[in-house]
Amino acid sequence: MLDGDTIQFQCCVTIQRLNSSGLAATSQSLRRASISLERNEFQEIVLRLHDGRAHRNFTLHDMQLFTRFSKDGKCTVKILPDNIQILISDCPPDQLHIFLRTLRIKHLAWKSNKPLSERDKFLAGLPRSFAAISPLQQKDVERARKVHSSSDQQLTGHPERNSSATNGRLQVKRPRADHDDSMNISLHPRKKPIIALSSGRKLSKEQSAVLNAVLSGKNVFFTGSAGTGKSFLLKRIIGSLPPKSTYATASTGVAACHIGGTTLHNFAGIGSGSGSLESCLELAQRPGVVQNWLSCRHLIIDEISMVDAHLFDKLEAIARSIRRSTEPFGGIQLIVCGDFFQLPPVGKGKDKPSFCFQSRSWKKCIQLNMELKEVRRQTDQAFISLLQAVRVGRVTTEITSKLIRSANHSIERDGILATRLCTHKDDVELTNENKLQQLPGILHQFEAVDNNPKLLRTLDTQSQIGNLLQLKVGAQVMLTKNLDVQRGLVNGARGVVLDFQPGNQGLPRVHFLCGVTEVIRRERWVLKASGGHFITRLQLPLKLAWAISIHKSQGMTLDCVEISLARVFESGQAYVALSRARSLEGLRVLDFNSHVVKANQDVVAFYNKMRKERLIWQSSMDEFLGP
Repeated sequence: MLDGDTIQFQCCVTIQRLNSSGLAATSQSLRRASISLERNEFQEIVLRLHDGRAHRNFTLHDMQLFTRFSKDGKCTVKILPDNIQILISDCPPDQLHIFLRTLRIKHLAWKSNKPLSERDKFLAGLPRSFAAISPLQQKDVERARKVHSSSDQQLTGHPERNSSATNGRLQVKRPRADHDDSMNISLHPRKKPIIALSSGRKLSKEQSAVLNAVLSGKNVFFTGSAGTGKSFLLKRIIGSLPPKSTYATASTGVAACHIGGTTLHNFAGIGSGSGSLESCLELAQRPGVVQNWLSCRHLIIDEISMVDAHLFDKLEAIARSIRRSTEPFGGIQLIVCGDFFQLPPVGKGKDKPSFCFQSRSWKKCIQLNMELKEVRRQTDQAFISLLQAVRVGRVTTEITSKLIRSANHSIERDGILATRLCTHKDDVELTNENKLQQLPGILHQFEAVDNNPKLLRTLDTQSQIGNLLQLKVGAQVMLTKNLDVQRGLVNGARGVVLDFQPGNQGLPRVHFLCGVTEVIRRERWVLKASGGHFITRLQLPLKLAWAISIHKSQGMTLDCVEISLARVFESGQAYVALSRARSLEGLRVLDFNSHVVKANQDVVAFYNKMRKERLIWQSSMDEFLGP
């Protein structure tokens, strides 16, 4: 179901009738039910459930929505005054988001009309009928705003609160850092009320084709150069699949954190994966790990370029063995994403690692190869062409000249210095520590709040944010989370600390290159640990940014970046570094040498073969785009 379509989806449902104390007097669970949002003959909103045998209809006059766990595919609709609760779970989060937003706005708009009395309904004599609720329109939004503005007056003097109910008695609760308020109305004084027709950035035709291929059940590998929106699309795919049977993984902890998942090794439960197939299979069959394999129906693997062929073959064999299936990967649907022109697998010992596409099981597991062509990170076509040439290892005299001249670019502004991209982690830590010590003033420390301190190492390796953050006035910092995309407060946004707020928390006030000055508050990161448990970290979404590693920069868009490529040691490393820049004007390349730009020839051959099959690719795209 896409935005604007009929509100209908499948999920798990529990229907509870509550007693006077608010406890469940009766409860009935439906493992798989179809939910639709419709109108009856009196234009009242009706929630309809169908369990494969019969429909159950719930007219929504007064209701409360509980959406705290909507990002996990869960919510509760409480129907008043009947004291009925409908608990929805295992719903694709994006579909649930659309359902909740549509329901909330439509219900508020309906309340602007005078409802019919029971007598009027009886006299009307209309036959029982139901019709799918229409897509959201601007008039619905305007009517909902009027109803909500009148409700806001009841909360005067409480600007820090927000509402999660749609009846006259608005339920009030404290906002949470990890709570998705996009279907609610924010009353926070820093933000505008959110009753909007649009649900955010739309997918391109290419991205829609990939998503539709995934939803059709195909095993898909999709690729594309840096900045084509692979991570954005991957999050939409995750949001379109049922949470209980979908496992989002990545080859590295940083990439896993970006998509709210776990590492591939952690999911598989095989340690480093360097042992024999027999030893890895034994590890994967441990209690708490084997359940991952048995319950998984959709396995997502991001940054596939860093997964070597031997590991992929082991995982495929383990999947078949544990699931007792002869189908490729044990019948699990694979959604694989990455760019083989970027960082390659890490070698262990003297053996040169092989790429995933060179594994024995790649061809039998992957049914569709699809490529994203439209670059969204950069808008300058000349810079895009330069990056595309570097990606495949081609460096012309003109490209060399442009990159050498960039060493003279003056890209500092408003006290914000260029971030140095380094090839080695040790250089990054040393640079940031020295620069911070050189600043005058008081050192402010911010310690993370973790829900499970015993898993501190897992959080440190997988989270973009450290356990301890040290700052001073004048510290160069970078955002590590999207806070407000429209205002430019995105992952990778550069800024400088201006001062610290008075009081116990002493939160930093940061001026960003996009022109915004903002007090930065703690945000919540949620990661999956072994056994399916969730671990959380509450910390400021900032990191020191005099320098960062090329490896840690993946997925970021940087406004002002300085690069030294003298110590590049891997093919694709120079391309990854250069492609972080939003524009050539915001890029400064030191000591450029064309010899550091390398593309692996096995990768070049793999992509050339794929491009020879472009017509098949295009027909695949057309099949899933439709007319």
